[in-house]
Amino acid sequence: MPHILVIDDEEEVRTAVARRLRRESYRVDDAGSQAEGRDKIANAPQPYDVVVTDMLMEQQESGIAMLEAALSRDLFTEVIVLTAYGSVANAVECMKRGAFDYVEKSIPGVDVYDLLTMKVEKALDARRNALRALRRLEESGRLAHPESDFV
Repeated sequence: MPHILVIDDEEEVRTAVARRLRRESYRVDDAGSQAEGRDKIANAPQPYDVVVTDMLMEQQESGIAMLEAALSRDLFTEVIVLTAYGSVANAVECMKRGAFDYVEKSIPGVDVYDLLTMKVEKALDARRNALRALRRLEESGRLAHPESDFV
């Protein structure tokens, strides 16, 4: 069962997103701050499959800090950045740093929870495909083992 972390300092948003994802049969943890999110990412027994994080919490760049923490733990973790204050420059920066997607919390005429659920499903597909490709490369011997470079 996919394991997802939802990080948002707004309790209502965090609870609603987590509830919706649990309804889709995902295993969901949540964190209410950047520090709590970083701790959960670092100390989870297995890396999260997907991290959904708010962009603006204690700091202007909290979402980027959570993105970096998740990817430093596992390069294949997919990160979706949520924001109430979206900008093209901010979205581009997140995507350049490896975010899977960037979603505004309030889009007129769109059920953001439906949209987010769809984005999580796509992120999980992308993660599965990347891990499958990595396994194929390892099995074929085409992926160099880092330790062999130093022997």
